[in-house]
Amino acid sequence: QVQLVESGGGLVQAGGSLRLSCEASGSFGNYVMGWFRQVPGKEREFVAAISWGGGKIEYVDSVKGRFTISRDNAKNTVDLQMNSLKPEDTAVYYCAADGLKPMMIYGMRDERTYRYWGQGTQVTVSS
Repeated sequence: QVQLVESGGGLVQAGGSLRLSCEASGSFGNYVMGWFRQVPGKEREFVAAISWGGGKIEYVDSVKGRFTISRDNAKNTVDLQMNSLKPEDTAVYYCAADGLKPMMIYGMRDERTYRYWGQGTQVTVSS
């Protein structure tokens, strides 16, 4: 079993920055890790993902050039640096993880790739 705990959310003005962090514990293997976000009344949206070795990274188009995903496998953490934040980035952000096999089937952007999810952290960007 894997547990994921996010931190770093909060309230920031448009144009500002936040850094989200996700720490994994438990039986953690060579997992793909991703970030998703959800606004009330809307479906959960892929934001970014990174492979175990960091050689494969994907972003949703709306955050390219503003967000950066990174990981530290020694610490079992994945971070999401968010710069130039916009009001439309406001959402609950979720960390997710699972192994290589589901990623090979569904890809890094699909929720079905990820079996393990954190509880979410709120990010609010004011205009």
